[in-house]
This record gives sequence, C-alpha cells and structure tokens, in this order.
Amino acid sequence: MTTTRRRPSSVLVPAGRRTRTRIALATSTFVVAGILSTACSSDSGSGSGSTAAGSDGDDNVAVSLIVKTTTNPFFVAMQEGAQKAADAEGVDLTLAAGREDGDEDTQIQAIENAISQGQDGILITPNGPAVVDAVERAREAGLYVIALDTPPEPADAVDITFATDNVDAGRRIGEWTAATLGGEDAVIALLDLFDDRIVSVDHSRDQGFLEGMGIDTADDQANGDEAKTGDYSGGSYTIVCNEATGGAEDGGATAMENCLSQNPDVNVVYTINEPAAYGASQVLESAGKSPEDVLLVSVDGGCAGVGYVEKGILDATSQQYPVRMAEEGVQAIAQLARTGEKPETTDGLDFFDTGVALVTDEPAEGVESITSADAKEICWG
Repeated sequence: MTTTRRRPSSVLVPAGRRTRTRIALATSTFVVAGILSTACSSDSGSGSGSTAAGSDGDDNVAVSLIVKTTTNPFFVAMQEGAQKAADAEGVDLTLAAGREDGDEDTQIQAIENAISQGQDGILITPNGPAVVDAVERAREAGLYVIALDTPPEPADAVDITFATDNVDAGRRIGEWTAATLGGEDAVIALLDLFDDRIVSVDHSRDQGFLEGMGIDTADDQANGDEAKTGDYSGGSYTIVCNEATGGAEDGGATAMENCLSQNPDVNVVYTINEPAAYGASQVLESAGKSPEDVLLVSVDGGCAGVGYVEKGILDATSQQYPVRMAEEGVQAIAQLARTGEKPETTDGLDFFDTGVALVTDEPAEGVESITSADAKEICWG
C-alpha cells in the first residue's frame, strides 16, 4: 500500500497534493553564458571543418573532437560548444563520432586520423576500453588528449579529464529526495545504465544518490551491493531493484516494469539520465501512479529534462554542462599549443570539474537548487 508523502515542515503544502513553488536563487552554482552555435556533424565519424597539420612554431592549432554518438543531444551540444570555441580561438576542428554508443572502432579510426594529420590534441568521450590503446598511441605521437564527461579506464590513460563530478550530481538528487520524503519510508527503484559492464558514470551517479540519501554503500565502484534494507537519513528504506536501462527511454520503461513487478509500492525512482526517467514515468502513469505517489529524480539537465521538471513529470534533476566541457577543452589545447601552459585539475579532485546544479520546482530546506525557469536559460539540447 502506498503511503502519503510528508513534506518538510518548512514547506506549506495544501492537503492531498504537492505544490510546485518556484523560488529564484540569488546565486547559482555558476552560469554558462552564450548561445549554442550550429555545428556540422556526422554520425558516420567523418570530420567537419578544415583538416590541418598541428602547430609547428606558428599559431595554427588543429584539434579533433570525438564523441560517443550524435544520436544523443548531450554530445551534439558538445560539438556545438567545441565549434563555437574553435571559431573564437582560430582552431581547425575536426568532428567525429561513433555510429552508436559503444562503437569503439569508429573512434579508434578517428584517433588514428588525428595522429596521421599531426594534430595538436584530441577531445574524446571514450566508447570503451579498446579506445585506450589508440589514445596511448596519440599521446606517444605528441598529441594532448583530454577526456570529456567520461574518464577512461584507467583514468590516467589521458592527460586530463574535463567532466561533471557525477558523485556530486547523484548526491544532490539524493539529498533532495531524503529531505522531501520527510521521514517517510523509502521504497527505492534504482534504474542504472548497464548490468554487464562497469562504467564510472554509472556507479558514480548511483552511489552518489545513495550517499545523498544517507544510505551506506559497500563498494563505491559497483552498483547493487549495498544492504537492501536499512535506514536512510530520514527513516527506513528498501531497495527493490537495480535495473539496467542503457540510458534509453525504452530501457527505462522496461526497467520500471520489472521493478514494479517486484514491488508495486515503489515511491522513489532514481534514473541514470532523463531519457530513462521519461520512459519510467510513462510506465508509472500506466500503472496508476500519480506524480504525488512517486519521487522521480535524474541527472543531465538537458532542455528536454528541464521541461520534464517544469511539467511535473520529473521532480528533480542535476544539471551538467557539456558545452562548457567542450569549449574549455578546445581552449585548453589551444593555450597549450601556443604557450606551453597545461590545464590543471580542480582542487581535491583528479579531474577538472565543469560544475553541476540541482534543478527542481519543489525546493527542499537545506538543499541548494535552481528552478526550471533558471535552468532553461542555460540548458542544452
């Protein structure tokens, strides 16, 4: 039986339903400025922009951006941000992408092309471990390699990573969930990325969410090994399931169906990203669950996901900034090529943190957030 959620005492809520209050913050974590420019892209891995040799004592700089796929707006936004920065910096930018998420071969070919052209550096969101050998060859050839969004395994296979702190992103939605439950028992469905491989973004977000909830994790590099019952920071919890979604809408729907079949009283749903969250929301609706019955939270902060928050489909999401990753990556390689100055990691981290902000129209006491209206001004996709 699903219980009625209690809200924090600091938020006045009419009986029987939640209110969606927009409170504008005086400050936000940071502001990503500018309008995304349009970039030519190719899902076949072919380049765009001029293909020039790397710097050889003059100001000519050539860089390749190699993303996982162009079917995901996150990576399209990266391409647009990189092209904008390249235009401003006078950098010759080559764009390439895997044909699908997990396509290592196309990424490897793009790396080999950058090496043969004598480029200065590579920005890459690696599709898998097989890419690492090619990255090492690029570094041996003198190219500076920056991973964007997803560090490779091992992380030091690249020179530096520019990324969201995914543990922090998960932690923020976990803290918000715990505060919003207000002591109510949490019956949790965890909708992850994969169940057949270990990927850092997957376990970082999942484990960060649990930490934010105040739930003890076992191995913070693995999903699903924490105690299935116990106490979170506000009350008792039960973890019903860890289901893989592939980060896709249909995967989110299937995962949600599987979780509800195990326990129909789920009232908290964590999802790896917003497409998976939307798929889960459709199943919840079909199962007769209203938005008042279930807290649905996610990570990404794309314009579609922010729209889900605005419409009440999604309760909260952590917004990350792929445009900034790509822009600053291009700028870093240009600066290195022209001045010899290398980028540095963020204090206390082993990567450069490009920031994150919690987006919700139901702020919780003690949890910093921005509204969907704020987030629409800086979203991507």
